[in-house]
Order: sequence, then C-alpha cells, then structure tokens
Amino acid sequence: MAKLNMVKALNLALLQEMERDEDIVVIGEDVGVDGGVFRVTEDLHRKFGGKRVIDSPLAEAAIVGTSIGMALYGLKPVCEIQFSGFSFQGFHQIENHAARYRMRSQGRFHCQMVVRMPYGGGVRALEHHSESEEQFYAHIPGLKMVIPSGPRNARALLVSAIRDPDPVVFFEAKGLYHAAREDVPDEIETLPIGRAHVVREGADLTVISYGAMLRVAREAAETLAAENGVECEVIDVLTLSPLDRETLVASVRKTGRAVIVHEAPRSFGPGAEIATSIMEGAFLSLEAPIRRVTAGDVPFVGFARERANVPDVARVLAAARDTLAY
Repeated sequence: MAKLNMVKALNLALLQEMERDEDIVVIGEDVGVDGGVFRVTEDLHRKFGGKRVIDSPLAEAAIVGTSIGMALYGLKPVCEIQFSGFSFQGFHQIENHAARYRMRSQGRFHCQMVVRMPYGGGVRALEHHSESEEQFYAHIPGLKMVIPSGPRNARALLVSAIRDPDPVVFFEAKGLYHAAREDVPDEIETLPIGRAHVVREGADLTVISYGAMLRVAREAAETLAAENGVECEVIDVLTLSPLDRETLVASVRKTGRAVIVHEAPRSFGPGAEIATSIMEGAFLSLEAPIRRVTAGDVPFVGFARERANVPDVARVLAAARDTLAY
C-alpha cells in the first residue's frame, strides 16, 4: 500500500485497468508523449504505445466523437478533456449520441466510455479553466456523473467508471490533484456508482458536499464540534447521477437539518435537486429550512477574486449556525 495523491491514484487506476483489459484506450490532447497537462496519463504512452494512448488534435468534438465510435465497435475509451470549460465544444457528442445510444438502439448497443474532465477553482487559472459545470451533465438522462473527493475513492471510482456499460462523465477537482496523500492499496478496488458515503457521523446537522468542497465541509464540521459540541453528519455525494437520495434522506431524518455545499453556481445547481429530494423524503423531520452554500450566479471570476466566490469554511459555518439557531 502506497501513499498517493489524486494524480498518482488516477494514473494507477488507468495503468492497472489497461493491463487487465487490452480493449481500454486513452485519448485526448497531450495525454500521450507528455503524459497529460496534469500528468494523470504519465508513462502510459511509453508502456502501451501510440495505438492505445492516443494524442489527439485540439478538437473536443473529435475526441468525444471518436471515442463514441470506438465504444460502439467494442473498445472502452477513456477520453480526456483538458479542462471542463472546453467540454462544450464536444457537448453535442455527449448529449446527442453517447447518452442516447442504448435507448436509440433499444439496448443492442452500449456506449461504454469515460469522459475525464478536470474542473473547479483552486489553481488560480483563467476562465474556461476553473468552472464547475457538473449540473449540465448530471441533468442528461443516460449519462452517469461521478465526482471523487480524494485519492483512494478517485482510483476506485475511475475503475468502476471504466467497467460501467454506460457512458460516465468523471469530474476531477484540480484543487485536489496534489492537496493530500492517502493510503491506496496495491490491489484493484472499486466503489459502486450511485452510492454516497457518510464520512462523519453526527446527530445535529447534515452537511452534504462532494469533490473539493468536501474538505471545506469536513473542516467546518470539526470546527463546530470543537467550539460548540455540535456533531455534524458529513456526506460525500460521490455520484451526482444517479443520486443516492436514500442516504441523504436517511441522514436528514436523523438530524432534522441540512446544509448543502458545492462550487457550482447556485441557481439550478445540484444543491437544488438535493434539497428537493430531502423535502420529498424527510419533510416532516425538518427543523429548519435547508441552506445552500455555493458559488455566485456569475461567470467564474478572475483568480484575484476567486476566494470571494468559491465557498469556504467561514461561509459554511455561518450557514450551519443559522440553521442550528432556527
């Protein structure tokens, strides 16, 4: 068992799956010789060659469209969009084709592919390099939407995504790539897609988050416990689609209060769907209105003002205290 950051954990998942299954291929801009802009695909080209680790043109529609064709003919492509902000150049391929082939073919064809995308702030980049746009993909029927929160679950979820018969959009928070190291077993692990994880148990308040914001949620929970004796239950969503409503509802039935934290803009974001799911399943248990802590409804701001837009511990604490005092 080695201590790995998220970059190395994702690289390990790709390496082991490509060794296990020769139908798995990697395609994207700079994923081959250079090992990817964030080095997630480092050394894969050297080991597997240019037929399985393919450097593509700078053309997102071609990357996704080629991957769909590969999948329909029996390969299992893992394609990389260098930054999620550029994914809309290939969005029509994802929505019009990848997500629909099972229905379109009445189950005769599966589009088994993964679209990896680094997302979110935390690296002081410009616009189109820092957005959180998960709500677009979570909204598409026929598409699965996964967002890990650390090295170990990133490795396990990527393995599960590669093996899943349906197309999976796999968001990776850039701010987590080198943020921490975790013990990652040498043997292959998987995690079920569609299941949330209770990372901290408590009875006073449920804090729900995912991706880079999970660290913010956990730190706020620890602060509340240390300062006020409040025991927060913290849930890592992990999969936005399909959403694990049962785990969310069960927690709020116990605590009676909920705060949802995400980096995407507020309006029509994942927090709205999560809040509605809680209202439908735990309405009579609620002791206070559900609160959302999110980015603003603005295009991603320049890096000099990034901290004012992305949720932080102070904002989560303020929302939690208001909810507890209601």
